[in-house]
Amino acid sequence: MPFITGDPVTSHDQKLSRRAFGGVVGAGAAAVGLSAGPALAAPGTGSAAAGATAERPFRAAAERRSRRPNILFILGDDLGWADLSSYGSPHIRTPHLDRLARQGVRFTDGYSGSATCSPTRFSLYTGRFPGRTKGGLAEPIADRSVGLEPTHPTLASLLKGAGYATALIGKWHCGYLPDYSPTRSGWDEFFGNFGGALEYYSKLGPGGEYDLYEGDAQYKDLRYYTRILTERVSEYVQREHDKPWLLNLNFTTPHWPWIADGDEERSAEIVRRIKAGDRGALWHQDGGSVEKYKEMVEDLDRSVGEVLGALKRSGQEKDTLVFFASDNGGERFSYNWPLSGNKSSLKEGGIRVPTLVRWPARIDGGQVSDVPVFTPDWTATLLELGGARPDPAYPLDGASLAGYLLRGERAPRRDLFWRVRGERALRRGEWKYYRGPGGKDQLFRLTEDAREQADKASAEPGRLAALRAAWERTDAGLLPYSAVS
Repeated sequence: MPFITGDPVTSHDQKLSRRAFGGVVGAGAAAVGLSAGPALAAPGTGSAAAGATAERPFRAAAERRSRRPNILFILGDDLGWADLSSYGSPHIRTPHLDRLARQGVRFTDGYSGSATCSPTRFSLYTGRFPGRTKGGLAEPIADRSVGLEPTHPTLASLLKGAGYATALIGKWHCGYLPDYSPTRSGWDEFFGNFGGALEYYSKLGPGGEYDLYEGDAQYKDLRYYTRILTERVSEYVQREHDKPWLLNLNFTTPHWPWIADGDEERSAEIVRRIKAGDRGALWHQDGGSVEKYKEMVEDLDRSVGEVLGALKRSGQEKDTLVFFASDNGGERFSYNWPLSGNKSSLKEGGIRVPTLVRWPARIDGGQVSDVPVFTPDWTATLLELGGARPDPAYPLDGASLAGYLLRGERAPRRDLFWRVRGERALRRGEWKYYRGPGGKDQLFRLTEDAREQADKASAEPGRLAALRAAWERTDAGLLPYSAVS
């Protein structure tokens, strides 16, 4: 691929161009009062997980005030629900993420907006079901035909309109140049890759295209990708900022190919195959192992630790909301017990993900919540915390959790909805309706059967019918898959 004309290609040791940040945060954007709320019941899963020391059921803190938070929103890539030691992994050690959990709230029933990479990102950036937009129908985006339309309001554009600086560092996967880009959708700055996967050293995508960019111009740096992203984010949070900021940090770790820092010989072999025309080389179906996956997850943990260290040194830790999750369930080397299914499936293992939230100024640490939440909820929550209003022409599908987290209000009661080609799912309270590729409607009571093995459909026909009807009402308002076929 030729270099995009415009800003020159630079090397990693050259000084980077920066946009000037103007304006100041208005005094009226400060804080919202809150009140303490009732404690929740102890979670039904994961409460005895390793690393989860002395957790207590979530309760909103006593009344406090704060300024609008900076937002550091971190996504791992294809990380399984139990791949962190704080979620029960018996062999992967994640001390930095476990510390983040101890300092905030660990959600046992956190879900991604979809079962693959780009639809979940659509649900985060728009706050809506992926099926509301053509780009969200691709599961995931694999070519240049669709993407996130620049005219659609996003988390970044709405917060930017409310006075935030915005940046996205890492994996975009919501469309390709020249039509789609983070800088066309509300982010002031972008540094990262456009596609769904790249080789960690060469930055080559499936077709041999080079895929590391600063803005819309290619940027040459052949070091290990996770190191590069960690450096970039650490630099961003330690800048002098004159307004609150939103930073989306989208790691590709531990997504295939299974290459850890230092695996240069393995990298060279995959690059050779890519250049020889093997479009499946990045899938790395003949590579990887549980030990290699462990190495990659633990490297992700160290990288998050470096970023959080930079944030602490910057003096902004107290006033920064840090969110960590995965974009979907894990792949073949993930540890998902007791869940069944993995990435691409609407079984629990494909959509339930580790979910951590820390905001020292407003949320006490050492807490755990079993409230079911999913990606579009966080969009609504962050918009409310940032003082931004959704665009009424594009109503959100998520529910803000700000009242629950800060004011002791009851958690929102609503259905969580998912749709992928060949599968459907809806969660209402402790019950989940599911139809898989075989076409059979099933009903599971997740609080006593997170593994989805005891089908209650015949015992609860009325409940099954109600949940199926609710799924079909929502589905009727979405675009058909034929819109991108």
